[in-house]
Amino acid sequence: MGTQPDVTTYTLERPDVDLVHDVRGPLPTVDGRPPLLMIGQPMCADGFEALAAEFPDRTVVTYDPRGLGRSTMRRDGRTDQDHEDQAADLHALVGHLGAGPVDLFASSGGALTALTWAATHPEDLVTVVAHEPPAMWALPDAEAIERASAEVATAYAEHGYGAGMAAFIRLTGWHGEFTEAYFAQPPIDPAEYGLPTEDDGSRDDPLLSKFSDGETASRPDLEALRSGPPRLVLAVGEETGHAITARTTRGVADELGLPVTMFPGHHGGFASAQGEWPGTSVEFGARLAEVLAGDASM
Repeated sequence: MGTQPDVTTYTLERPDVDLVHDVRGPLPTVDGRPPLLMIGQPMCADGFEALAAEFPDRTVVTYDPRGLGRSTMRRDGRTDQDHEDQAADLHALVGHLGAGPVDLFASSGGALTALTWAATHPEDLVTVVAHEPPAMWALPDAEAIERASAEVATAYAEHGYGAGMAAFIRLTGWHGEFTEAYFAQPPIDPAEYGLPTEDDGSRDDPLLSKFSDGETASRPDLEALRSGPPRLVLAVGEETGHAITARTTRGVADELGLPVTMFPGHHGGFASAQGEWPGTSVEFGARLAEVLAGDASM
């Protein structure tokens, strides 16, 4: 890594939300390359610190999605998350930056938003790297996954964070189609994963609550994605195997007639090796740089 640029924080005031975002490097960019925007869901800007540090030669922009992190000032009276709203937020953010279209790295729920954004405002984007979008609509066992997801929601609603997160880990760690073998498993103990067994009474976790229910069922305009100008890259972690987000990514790639590009690590492979869920941010950053430069070979 080279010398890290200063980070400047700004707030974009929209009619129904204030969007807090961080800019690393100059705008407009010095070398003429587009800014590199990194987004996740329900991940905020701080989840990309390690990956952003791997691009000291690029102007990198990160942000907190509406209702999350520092962007909690919503004036629309809603708590749910909607990809169309978020795509509109990002369209406004790119206009606010005033630096032309951007390169985009988008992971998990952020990758779902990225597909909607690329379909609705393609002029904002140069290259879109969609990393493991959980697009349940792209799978033949979508109904069974909905059933499994309902079990996660029930565990959270009835027993709190530890039980809900344990059920979520079981769901996301299942490899292959969701058959009756999945549902026949014995009850899961949060302590097995080092999770709390006591219920603190809160029910506002952005991952486990119902705030994001509509996201994974949201299908973008596939024809607009096929014919639009942004270069689309569907990315999967080498360690994700046949878990649900690898399967959904391959399903989306098949729908769009695109290959799948492999990245180091797992679903959160871009995270720091020293984090709670250790990733491989150095190797991941090197691979992302290759892909942005045009090498999306397997």
